[in-house]
Amino acid sequence: MLKIALGQMEVIPGRPDLNTDKMLIMIQDACNQHADMIIFPEMAIPGYLLGDTWEQSSFLQDCEDFGRQIIDASQNICVIFGNVAVQWDKHGDDGRVRKHNTCFVAQHGQLVATRIKTLHPNYREFDDTRHFFSLRKLALECKQDIETLLIPAKVTIRNKEYSLGCIICEDGWNDDYDVDPIAALQANGPLDLIINISSSPFTLGKNNKRNRVFSKQARETGVPLIYVNTVGLQNNGKTVYTFDGFSTVYNRMGEIIASCQPFTETLDYLDLAINAIGRDLPSINIPNDFTIDSLYQAVNYGIRKFLQSIGMTKVVIGLSGGIDSAVNASLFARILNPENILLVNMPSKFNSKTTKDLAAQLAKNLGCLYTVMPIEESVEYTASQISGTPVTNLADGRQFNFLVSSFVLENIQARDRSARLLAGIAAAFGGGFTCNANKTELSVGYSTLYGDQSGFLAALADLWKHQVYQLANYLNTHVYEREVIPQAIIDLVPSAELSFEQSVDQGKGDPIIYPYHDYLFRSFMEYWNRATPEDILGWYSQGPAVLEQKLGCQAGLVKRLFPSPREFIEDLERWWRLYTGMAIAKRIQAPPVLAVSRRVYGFDHREAQNSVYFTQKYLKIKHTLLVGDQ
Repeated sequence: MLKIALGQMEVIPGRPDLNTDKMLIMIQDACNQHADMIIFPEMAIPGYLLGDTWEQSSFLQDCEDFGRQIIDASQNICVIFGNVAVQWDKHGDDGRVRKHNTCFVAQHGQLVATRIKTLHPNYREFDDTRHFFSLRKLALECKQDIETLLIPAKVTIRNKEYSLGCIICEDGWNDDYDVDPIAALQANGPLDLIINISSSPFTLGKNNKRNRVFSKQARETGVPLIYVNTVGLQNNGKTVYTFDGFSTVYNRMGEIIASCQPFTETLDYLDLAINAIGRDLPSINIPNDFTIDSLYQAVNYGIRKFLQSIGMTKVVIGLSGGIDSAVNASLFARILNPENILLVNMPSKFNSKTTKDLAAQLAKNLGCLYTVMPIEESVEYTASQISGTPVTNLADGRQFNFLVSSFVLENIQARDRSARLLAGIAAAFGGGFTCNANKTELSVGYSTLYGDQSGFLAALADLWKHQVYQLANYLNTHVYEREVIPQAIIDLVPSAELSFEQSVDQGKGDPIIYPYHDYLFRSFMEYWNRATPEDILGWYSQGPAVLEQKLGCQAGLVKRLFPSPREFIEDLERWWRLYTGMAIAKRIQAPPVLAVSRRVYGFDHREAQNSVYFTQKYLKIKHTLLVGDQ
């Protein structure tokens, strides 16, 4: 029987001192509980998403020194932990000192083994190949097979030797690689235990897939598998990621026999009978994490940790009476004291009494500070200054005046609210102001640069509009357990209310048809093989039902919205031009986005400002459809 401690710790990126102190406390606790082994996550000492901090030699030296402290603390327990390993006499492909993402095994105050990460993810937010030298590269350099370098780590506990297959995060997700680290370990002798230390960010639904993949590995190898992940918040400078932990233990049959509470730092203990290889413990059910409950948990945790990490205790939120600002306000009000949240309604002549009353009602329901600051006077002054001030052509002395169109006036209002009022109020209040944009708006730039796309954090910008509505209902029914967000806000037609053409009292709203465009934009952005107009039009040409099935939107919706191919194509091209055009410039300058999905704007979605392009096949399908429509 092995008593194993799962050190699901919050790793603070770039603070090896704090992380080491926490690990030492956990090690002492595990020793007091007579544990035989304690397992910490990948990169437990330095953190994982550190950007080019990895290029600082002094930081690397500190990580080594703190790693030695953990090794020294292994006198009475086997300690498995992640850290950076440095080969000071070698260099990587970039000419800098060679670094390895490494699993360390220590016992009796000595380093027993190190295992270098074999597979380096180079997709989504991951950038491992930029900084680290993988075992695959090392094998090529040494002209050796992976199997000769991937050998089990041997430890002796109470006079019995155990063979541990130590892998790191991506090494367990090997389906698309030409190397299988677990198979390589097994080729070097029977294993008693597979240990996967990870630093894996939360993604909605990812644990469902992880449990399928890791269960299969345990079942096919006949070896129990322990997965230990970190909790906390890390970022890559543009996108903010939560880490949910959810450390899990699988028996030899692939059944889950233990797991740690998600989004919670914890030191859990497990008594594992190696002879029974976990079959003596009852299997447990793990909840589906592709739910609104998981989504709320991740967003709430992310906001809370982000505020803590930047030391912000006061927040200003522009409250329009619409759904996005209502959900944002309700989220922050669960984290900060209501006296530290200032909700600001900033009406112009285009704002209806309906939305102004709803904003006030929401503020009252939440119990936050509230104020109304009209912008009509300042907007009119800005517009008159622009239109009334002549511009001189110094080459010939001619003068002209700008015409402030209705579109320009909409942008003036949005910037006046954010860049002038909210920024000034936040400074006076001693806090920051939020960005209320959602993912649908961000996709096509339906927001104003330096206006409503400003703020210190875009907490909802990885949520499609339909998810914002789901979250609103969840906040009422499960979080507050009362109608905090007025039902009228949920039922209201979405509108920016920046002109009389967007009057909610007349049922007019945004040009985005969210029940359809949410799913169209998602296909552009989130699909692993991202859809283009060629794909969309190809599916449409097979019949609207095929397109609806591919996108996942409501059946029958496409035909109702677009009676003819011409209307469908015009809509498709309009949004594709925006998505691949001006919206990119806006997204590049957007605030940090809190990530929850399989692909998020920011560093996870690396974009170049190229010109809009339609493929040759798209143009052929378009021609065929339009000719047939005549």
